[in-house]
Amino acid sequence: MLRIDKINFSIDGRPLFEEASATIPEGHKVGLVGPNGAGKTTLFRLIKGELTLDGGVIDLPSRARIGGVSQEVPASQTSILDTVLEADTERAALMKEAETADGHRMAEVQTRLADIDAWSAEARASAILKGLGFDTPEHSNPCSAYSGGWRMRVALAGVLFAQPDLLLLDEPTNYLDLEGALWLESYLAKYPHTVIVISHDRGLLNRAVTSILHLEDRKLTYYGTPYDGFVRLRAEKRAQLAATAKKQQDRRAHLQSFVDRFRAKATKAKQAQARLKMIERMDMVTPPEEAAKRVFTFPQPDELSPPIINIESGATGYGDTIVLRRLNLRIDQDDRIALLGKNGQGKSTLSKLLADRLPLLEGHMGRSSKLRIGYFAQHQVDELHLDETPLQHLRSERPETQESKLRALLAGFGLQAAQAETEVGRLSGGQKARLSLLLATLDAPHLLILDEPTNHLDIESREALMEALTAYNGAVILVSHDMHLLSMVADRLWLVADGTVKPYDDDLDAYRALLLAKDTPPKVEKPKAEKPKRAPRETILDLRAEVRKCEGVIAKLEEMRTRLSEKMADPALYDVAHANELAKWNRKSAEIEEGLRRAEALWMDAQEKLDAAAQA
Repeated sequence: MLRIDKINFSIDGRPLFEEASATIPEGHKVGLVGPNGAGKTTLFRLIKGELTLDGGVIDLPSRARIGGVSQEVPASQTSILDTVLEADTERAALMKEAETADGHRMAEVQTRLADIDAWSAEARASAILKGLGFDTPEHSNPCSAYSGGWRMRVALAGVLFAQPDLLLLDEPTNYLDLEGALWLESYLAKYPHTVIVISHDRGLLNRAVTSILHLEDRKLTYYGTPYDGFVRLRAEKRAQLAATAKKQQDRRAHLQSFVDRFRAKATKAKQAQARLKMIERMDMVTPPEEAAKRVFTFPQPDELSPPIINIESGATGYGDTIVLRRLNLRIDQDDRIALLGKNGQGKSTLSKLLADRLPLLEGHMGRSSKLRIGYFAQHQVDELHLDETPLQHLRSERPETQESKLRALLAGFGLQAAQAETEVGRLSGGQKARLSLLLATLDAPHLLILDEPTNHLDIESREALMEALTAYNGAVILVSHDMHLLSMVADRLWLVADGTVKPYDDDLDAYRALLLAKDTPPKVEKPKAEKPKRAPRETILDLRAEVRKCEGVIAKLEEMRTRLSEKMADPALYDVAHANELAKWNRKSAEIEEGLRRAEALWMDAQEKLDAAAQA
């Protein structure tokens, strides 16, 4: 059991915890959530004893082992498998001692090695490395063969292998792909000891943990439910607080009104004084503050004729090395496509080809002549000019635009006045990601390619990004380990595997189940027979496209109706001299109403068919 009892802690005079308390039962899996900068990572450091409390107690069972990924593995010549094995320091020490021990001590060492299942250690370490994306032949490679992100995976593998009594993980999926993140979810759900994980991944917080520890306003609140249940309970709690605060304010106003009216009257002075004391004794409830609204405002592109990209028998790669071949792909402007596949299979290569950053080495690719493409990749966040402000970044892109408009663009991505003039090097990871997304969408692209856009975004920002992508009129190609985002945005799935790209003939839940069930390639669409039967998945995608098309028509007609209503509100139009013009606008109004009626009927028909197909 972990007991946090009335802790206090400040940094540079700013309090992060004030009389904060919580109890984590042994063996529970807990998600630690709260606003950026609230002190989640600081709490981990306090638990590990790296920082000293100003007051209060953090109590753990004696000899409890605490583990976490504090930094990446050094670029040494030690193999990644041996690096993971060495993370279990007790086993490593016993194995070394076994080489020289004799007699009675040798028996003790061997007994202890058996107790900790030391002889299966290599198989267990290999399984963890494989789950995190390292194929078996790679396990003998030195750590120096891998980049920083991959060495972070080795560090994560090490702490999972060591199985500490209290496992502390800070945003562990940030350096994993979807496959690695899904494996980690499953592993944590079955982990034999206590886990606390800081994460903004809604899927992980719903599937891998059973409780939520919420840090807000320098206090800790424990909710015995996964994330979605926490959101519901917190909303109910906030509503109750708001209602109680409103009742108290009304009661106080009523008492104060009596005091103000009768304080000066001798006959009522005593009663007024009594009510004044009642006001003073009232323990007022502070109404909860509204959560800051996270926003993304994508500019909408003009409409192009389909397809906007069409590839036939294509191949691409780097120099003379072909990474992907046999590419037969089509993208329309209303497509929402998620790329699936393990790291290293070519998702980023395909993204770069579509973004015109890699050449087509074989085959043919047709593009709309007016096609504009926006491209966001995680490395672009690191390529921002650290000594320049977001405003300066925009001035470089739009030197002729007024500063007020540039500031409005920044505000549309949640970068307010203070952040607009702060050097990028001092911004948070989420703020940098917002700036990169703004730069990627500045030209109102018809196709938006997003490669891991959520790594530094909190949950509210991820929800805002999802809403913006849903409202966006362009095509979206999405690579992300955030399964919730993929499930809410994508209506087509492409699998990048075995050197090519194919439509994935199932949904995300099936893909997740398949990955967790066995280590075999997911099912891809089979070649069609001469007279193919239309697949249910394809039917659903077509119906979704039809629903979106109807919704677009309805929106345009409603906009026309609004403009026409404004025009027909002009009193001058109803003069006798304008009778012909009024008749013309009345006919136009009738046409719009009839068009709306038909469009809504088509929408209802398409929606009913979609609902029926989804339930089939």
